[in-house]
Order: sequence, then C-alpha cells, then structure tokens
Amino acid sequence: MSNVQSHAAPAHANSKRVAFAAFIGTTIEWYDFYIYSTASALIFSHTFFPPSSDPLTGVLGAFAAYGVGFFARPLGAVFAGHFGDRLGRKRVLVFSLVLMGVATVLTGLLPSYETAGLLSTVLLVLLRLLQGVATGAEWGGASLLAVEHARPRSRGLLGSFTQAGSAAGMLLAAATFLIVRSSLSPDAFSSWGWRLPFLFSVVLIAIGLFVRTRIDEPAPFVALKAEGRIRRLPVAEVLRHHRRALFVTIGLRLLQPAMYAIVTTYAISYLNMKRGGASAVLGAVIIGSIFAVIATPLWAALSDRIGRRRPAIWAVVGISLLVWPFFWFLDHGDLRYLPLVFAIELAVFDAAIYAPGAAWFAEQFPVEVRYSGISLGYQIGTLLSGGLTPFVAAALLAVGNGSPWLICAYISALGLLSLIAVLAAADPAGRKRDHAAPAVNEPASVAGSH
Repeated sequence: MSNVQSHAAPAHANSKRVAFAAFIGTTIEWYDFYIYSTASALIFSHTFFPPSSDPLTGVLGAFAAYGVGFFARPLGAVFAGHFGDRLGRKRVLVFSLVLMGVATVLTGLLPSYETAGLLSTVLLVLLRLLQGVATGAEWGGASLLAVEHARPRSRGLLGSFTQAGSAAGMLLAAATFLIVRSSLSPDAFSSWGWRLPFLFSVVLIAIGLFVRTRIDEPAPFVALKAEGRIRRLPVAEVLRHHRRALFVTIGLRLLQPAMYAIVTTYAISYLNMKRGGASAVLGAVIIGSIFAVIATPLWAALSDRIGRRRPAIWAVVGISLLVWPFFWFLDHGDLRYLPLVFAIELAVFDAAIYAPGAAWFAEQFPVEVRYSGISLGYQIGTLLSGGLTPFVAAALLAVGNGSPWLICAYISALGLLSLIAVLAAADPAGRKRDHAAPAVNEPASVAGSH
C-alpha cells in the first residue's frame, strides 16, 4: 500500500493543475464539436446535401447529420468506460483527443456535394460519428480526473472546470466562426472560408496533448488497482447493479442539453430563416458563453455548500418556463438585447444545473464502475435531448406552421422529466454534516445502494 500512499499524498496538491488540464482538454474537444454545430446551421445544408427548392429539406439534412454524432456518443461511453475503469482515465483521454482532432481536420478537407456528390454526404456523416465516439469518451474521464483529485468539500468546484470547458469551447468556436465570417466575403466564406476553423484544430490538439500527457492518474483508481478490485466488465455491472443511478443520471441530462442546443445551435438557423440574424446569434453566443464560463465555478462552489439539488431545481424550473418568452423574443424582440437574453439563459439557468454535474454524477456511482456509469448516463441523456433537439425543433416548427409553441412544449416536457431525476438523485453534498458525505477519492463502493 505504500505505492498507493505515495500517489495519494500529492493528489490534493496537484488538484488545481489537474483541473486546469481537464479544462484545457475539454475546451479543445468541445471547440471541435461545436464548430461542427455552427457549420451545420450556417453551411452544411447547401454544401453537403443535394440542391432543393425547399430550404427546410437542407436544414433537416444538416441537423440530422449533426444528430448522428450524438448517437455515437453512447458507443464512445461504453468503450471509454470499459477501458477507463480497467486501464485508467488518462490513456482514454489521450485517445479521445486524438480521435476528435483527426475527425475535425478531415471534415475541413471534405469535398462538397457539387464536387463529389453523395460521397461527400456519407463522409460527413462518418466523420461526425467519429466525433461522437470521441466526445462520448471525453467527458467522463475529464470529469473524474478533476473530481477524484479533489477533497470532498471542493468536488463541485474542481469538477466544474470540466463543465466550464464546454462553455469555453463554444466561446472559442463561435468567436472563430465570427472572425472568419466577418473577414471574408459571403461567397468566400461559403466556398472555402468555413474550413479554416476546422483546420485550426491541429494547433489546439497539439496543445491539448501536451497538457494531458503530463498529468497523473487519480489516487482512487491507483488504490483500486493496487487492491486488485478492477472489474472485468464494468459496463455490465452498471447495467446489472446500478440501474437506478444510471436512470437518474440520464434524467439529469434531458433538459439542459436540449435548451443549450436550442440557444447555441438551433437559434442560429431559426433567426437566419425568420429575421436574417445569424451574425447576431453568433455574437450573443460569444457573450453568453463568457458569462457562463465565469458563472460555472460560482454555481459549483455554491453546490459544495448547499448541495446539488437546490440549484438544480432552480435551473430546471427556470429553463422550462423561460423557453416560452425566449422564442417570443426571437420572433418579436429587439435583437440588440439578444446577448443579454443569452447571458441570462446560459449563466443564470444553464450553468446552475450543469456546473456541479461532474461531481454530482460521480457521487451516484462507486469508484470501480464510475467511469462507465457517468459516461453512459451522461451520453445517453444527451443523445435523447441535445442530439435530437435541433432536428426535432425544425420538424416541430414545420408542423406548427411556423409557430414555435410546439418547441416550447417539448422543452417544458423534458423539464418535467429532469425535475423527477433531480428529486431522486443522491445528494451527499446536501447533507448537513460533511462527514456524512462519501468521499469520491475513497475507493470504497460509496453509491452502490443509490
């Protein structure tokens, strides 16, 4: 056990460095994922799909390809969970970063439909699948690197650096697209300029690899391995013995990713179609993401003090109600105030439930199956909500004859399901006495009964 102690001793001292590494790596991976999202709303409908007299056909095709990546996420979660719980968090994270970078750069090099026909569409979908696998592998490992290096009283705060990486990735993606789009003529941007953010990913991936190869495995996994308690099939054990925790984590992911997809992806297409305001949305996403990056650690730190559940209830109820005036504003509001609207949504409501997610998900599962459990719950929930939402929203808008009320009802229904999960989730941080909360950095099975 001396080897375990030697690894555990510096773990807390290195927690901030590990949290920074998780933030940087996650920012880069989400940058890659979000530039695809932005391009789906602006470019892909007429670049990789057959010309059509009906603009809705191209939009639905682009958002369907966007959603394909979410279907691949559970596959990435199963792969990452299995090897992450058996071999370690670090190796899987390096793999996910490389896979994401390769898929992103190749997307920037794809021939258009005009040049290659249906082959371009097929290749676009295949690369999106690879992005989905990489993303499915990413979140769980990055979260655990931060959370399992943290003391019990700061799990939420340090884990939130992974969550902040998502907002930072969106910020970087939107800013890059806005700079490129404003620097080129519309024809130049449409023909080749959109490729530049994808090719820029090469530089970011190199930075991410440099950071991630210099971090250590967290002490809980080192102890688990030293004690010989590695599970042969951790994913199967989650499905057999931790179904309640799995369903809870899936439910926690139903509302937030859906509304996030509405704000950061679908709103671009919606306003571009109704009011020609795509650039206004990109600017608003940038400002909203800045506030979200700032708010994320604040909400997470609050959850360490008062528990995860109370901020989550605030967020779920707020998002479920806010979606109705949000779409009214998109239709009728003064777009000069769009950045304020996005900042309120992303920093005041979205961040309240997303910020403590890394710690809260980890608190649902014991360490020996934790990578598998949180990855599956996170990615399945995200697939059912965020991955399908842009496509579902476009279809519901057509069914509603251009009125967004069906989209609003859809988001509110997801909110009800997430509220049930919030009330059912284990909340160790919410207990009055700190010693009652099971420490994530202890290898014992702390959440098997939940």
